[in-house]
Amino acid sequence: MEQKSESLPPFARIRRAGENIFHHELALLLAVAIIAGGLWVFLGVASEVAEGDTHAVDRQLILALRPNPADLGDPIGPPWFEEMMRDFTALGGLGVLTLLTLSVFGFLLLEGKNNGAFYVLAVVAGGMVLSLLLKTAYNRPRPDLVPYGSVVSYASFPSGHSMLSAATYLTLGALLARLQAKRHMKIYILSLAILVTVLVGVSRVYLGVHWPTDVVAGWAAGAVWASACWLGARWLQRRGQVETPENSPAPATTQQHESLTRSQ
Repeated sequence: MEQKSESLPPFARIRRAGENIFHHELALLLAVAIIAGGLWVFLGVASEVAEGDTHAVDRQLILALRPNPADLGDPIGPPWFEEMMRDFTALGGLGVLTLLTLSVFGFLLLEGKNNGAFYVLAVVAGGMVLSLLLKTAYNRPRPDLVPYGSVVSYASFPSGHSMLSAATYLTLGALLARLQAKRHMKIYILSLAILVTVLVGVSRVYLGVHWPTDVVAGWAAGAVWASACWLGARWLQRRGQVETPENSPAPATTQQHESLTRSQ
């Protein structure tokens, strides 16, 4: 005779439902707070930059990374460290981000999450377009204090590498974190996404291709874009227009397997 799985007591079911609602509301509040805080930081920095109030601090921070006044093309640290910073800055480059996005796009297509795949593609492409629009609007010149340690194009504000790395890595990190059931795995994935974003931004200042305020504004704009797109994904998932992680078939647990074996 087939044995039914044990159900949770009523109080436990109520508590679990309450915990789910709490975590859901907390995530929404956190996303809204990031959007509000990011907009406040971006607009504040943009206003100070437009008035020229940040130039002295920007200049001081860039020159602080060049301890030898006689050779401003030699940043602080040994040659291997300088090369490592170039590697970090490449993680926010158009080629790497495009390859990463297309890889995730293909993965989601193979998983049968077609709407989710095109949503990720739209998120990253939209971030690139927004970055170009902001650069065109503010049209801030690049730093001219030191020789560039990397090839540059377009205007300086906000940092495209910083903004796009934040938008891409945070969005993909949030996507992968949702596929994990364990909290420490979610924290690990999101921490890696934040770490890569920070390293890309710091490397831009180290290589002398961006003012520090460019990077701060890029981080803020990227975080706002990623959070807004995350909220958009949740809204579309509730409407059934974008697949949820639960759409994927989950492997049977050991308890389910034993129950099935006993029933046969």
